[in-house]
Amino acid sequence: MRKFLVVLDDTRECLNAMRFAALRAAHTGGGVTILSIIPPEEYQHWMGVADLMRAEARERIEAHFEVFAKWMRDKQGINPELVIREGDPVSEILSQVKEDPEIGVLVLGAGTEKSGPGPLVTQMSRNSGNLPIPITIVPGDMSKERLESIT
Repeated sequence: MRKFLVVLDDTRECLNAMRFAALRAAHTGGGVTILSIIPPEEYQHWMGVADLMRAEARERIEAHFEVFAKWMRDKQGINPELVIREGDPVSEILSQVKEDPEIGVLVLGAGTEKSGPGPLVTQMSRNSGNLPIPITIVPGDMSKERLESIT
């Protein structure tokens, strides 16, 4: 089974990337892996409470994931899997792709700010030559109706 890998973060454009991945998976008989990455710098100044902060970050991620997972299960018939990793986002995405041979497409949401599509899209685009899979970049301001019509 081909899986769509989508990154869960706190950006607005993440929503469109999730929608796109779920809709494509539903239409193609694929699956969805949702990857959330905890940056290591969140803990380096707080060594005494690092474990507590990690646990809180995981709880936030799991709660956020459950919102998307419920929609995917109820509306698209897709049961996504959650993967939580710690480290540099680009390195962790590359590692996840290499470790899971079923991942066939990386789906990212592009920001709509004038400063550009966002750091993750920019960095992954630069590394796209090293990826064994294609990247789909979904515009952050694309309407739900338009997403549905192209998937």
